[in-house]
Amino acid sequence: MSRTVIITGANSGIGKAATQKFASEGDHVIMACRSIQRSRNIQQELISSTGNNNITLMQLDISSFASIQQFVQQFIEKFEKLDLLIHNAAYLKHGEPRYLLSEDNIELSFATNVVGPYLLTQLLLPQLGKAKQPAILHACTTNIKHFFDPKRQIEYDNLRGEYANQRPFNSYKLYGDSKMALFLLTIKLSDQLKGQKVRVNALQINRVKLSPETIANLSSRYRMLARLQNPTSQPTSSMAKLYYDICTSANYSDITGSLINHRGIVMKAATSEKPHPFQLVRYLTSDQYYPAYATNHTYLNQVWVFCEQATDNILSRQI
Repeated sequence: MSRTVIITGANSGIGKAATQKFASEGDHVIMACRSIQRSRNIQQELISSTGNNNITLMQLDISSFASIQQFVQQFIEKFEKLDLLIHNAAYLKHGEPRYLLSEDNIELSFATNVVGPYLLTQLLLPQLGKAKQPAILHACTTNIKHFFDPKRQIEYDNLRGEYANQRPFNSYKLYGDSKMALFLLTIKLSDQLKGQKVRVNALQINRVKLSPETIANLSSRYRMLARLQNPTSQPTSSMAKLYYDICTSANYSDITGSLINHRGIVMKAATSEKPHPFQLVRYLTSDQYYPAYATNHTYLNQVWVFCEQATDNILSRQI
């Protein structure tokens, strides 16, 4: 029996490659995309290339609570269960000079990369519970290495724009913060689901080849860097295969609450939040360690509480 798989941001990059991989294996893939118009041709292209007609396109703006609720309602009406939920969509606007809020008054990268995935997961847990081997996968990045710096913190007190005009704005820092928060969410959610059969893991995505369209949208500085790096970057298909393996392979069937690197290896936490210089060099040059920041219970609880409070009006109605 084929699996039912939701992939957010499935119309480009790794999301598109992952859709192709799962569909080519006979799964029913739901492409959860913000723009139906921009995604329709991609859907038809993937149906043609895989020979699988079970590629369904559904509208989802993961930064919008209203869109998430509508998506979940439509999904429940169409499908009996959900086997795999892959949070692939992410927001980073290169060189953005302004502090932007979502329609729900949350900093846009945090709304898209953290709170939206949290809400979507919570609303779909009943459907995941109906599957035999359900799994959730979060797409993280090497940006979380910045948290080896003991001074690095997620500014929860400014995620609703409280100090937007007083503090320096850096879209890249906010993106990195959101990806660390997503990994924290991975660990916390795995703990919350302990005793249930839903596995929750994160993949630390390394450099991948960018499409010409993506490169064109970068600021001039990063456009040049991307063109220099692209020839030595991994193809999106290699990350898509990892998505597939982590979610379906027996090699990962007992693994949950973990960060897995681009070589498929389960990573380990650094032993200290304040590593000495030699340790720091070792951690920064290795692909097998993540910052001890992610093991701090205070930080784990902070992201969980923020997401709970942000979505309480919606989730309290589900009880």
